[in-house]
Order: sequence, then structure tokens, then C-alpha cells
Amino acid sequence: MASKKGIVITITILAIITGVSFLSWIVPQDNEATFVISDYGNYLDGVIKIHEVLQESINIEYQNLLNGEISPEDYIEVTEVTSSQTTTQISEFVTSKPPEEWVDSYISYMDAMKKFNSHIVETKVLANMIEKGSTETEMGETLQKIESLKVEYLECVKMSDESRPD
Repeated sequence: MASKKGIVITITILAIITGVSFLSWIVPQDNEATFVISDYGNYLDGVIKIHEVLQESINIEYQNLLNGEISPEDYIEVTEVTSSQTTTQISEFVTSKPPEEWVDSYISYMDAMKKFNSHIVETKVLANMIEKGSTETEMGETLQKIESLKVEYLECVKMSDESRPD
């Protein structure tokens, strides 16, 4: 079983990585003037990096849950933090106003983040089922939904990448 200290360390690392990633696109990397479109590209790249960290974190903890290395209660705490960070990223997308050539890419990535958040919620549902001692048969539908949402959010990521302007 993972210790509370391990969970706290994982959550702290996630928060630090998210903060540093956020700052990396806010703080100018050089003094040269840039085109607005490159700013939107850099912003999207920053969001992608944050999303990758969140994905990796939740995937590791999800596998730990399935392997019995972390309690459902501890996993639920991780999902709440990750879901909150994902919701923050979605909110930023909603308020951003990309130029027309970036709109399709931004919308697709925002959809990916929404599906990823739904994926997190479904893994939380599974953790609750495990905690209550549900049978594998009872959990089967939830497991299928988890995998389906993962495929969907990865497809949206691909669509976003394909619709980026040249």
C-alpha cells in the first residue's frame, strides 16, 4: 500500500510541475518580438505538457489502484486534485480567444481535456466500486467506459495536432 506521505509527495510534485509549466509560457524566453500565432502555439504546447504530466500521474496511480498498491481512498484524493487541475486548464481554454487559424486545434484540445476529465471521474467511480467490494462483473461496464474515454480523448488530441496551422 502506498503511504500517505507518498500520496502527498505525488500531489506536491504535480502541483509544482503544473506551476512551473504555467510560468514557462508566461515568462518570455527571449527578447525578440514574436508573432501572435507563435504565442498561441506556445500556449497550446504548454497546455499539452501539463496535460501529459497529469495523464502520466493519473495512469501511474490508476495502475497502483488496480494492483492494490494504493487504497481506493488515496486514489480518490489523487483524482480530485488531478480533476481540479484539468478543470483549471479547461477554464483557461474557454477564456482564450485564439485567431481563426487556431480555433479548430484549440477546440479539439479543449474537448480532449473534457474527455480526460470524464475519464478521471470514471476511474474515481471504479475506485468507489472497489472500496465497496463490487464484483468484477459489476465493474466491467465502468472499466469499458474508462477505456472508451481514454480512446476518445487521445483521438481529440490527435485531431488537435492535425488541425494546427503550419
